[in-house]
Amino acid sequence: MSQKLKIVIDKAACCGYGVCAEICPDVYKLDANGIVYVDDAIVPEGMEDLAREGAEACPQAALAVVDA
Repeated sequence: MSQKLKIVIDKAACCGYGVCAEICPDVYKLDANGIVYVDDAIVPEGMEDLAREGAEACPQAALAVVDA
């Protein structure tokens, strides 16, 4: 079984570019103001690579994917 990953969001750093949600819409959502949120901080199995890619694409480094 793979190691569970967790998403950490720095909402203050999020500027609403939405790149994360474009790359991985199953994990990253945008609220009415364009600020990122997730329904569940634990990355769904099979979505690890896309979740990492979405976090790494953030221009403001507002997202991190860490071991849960």
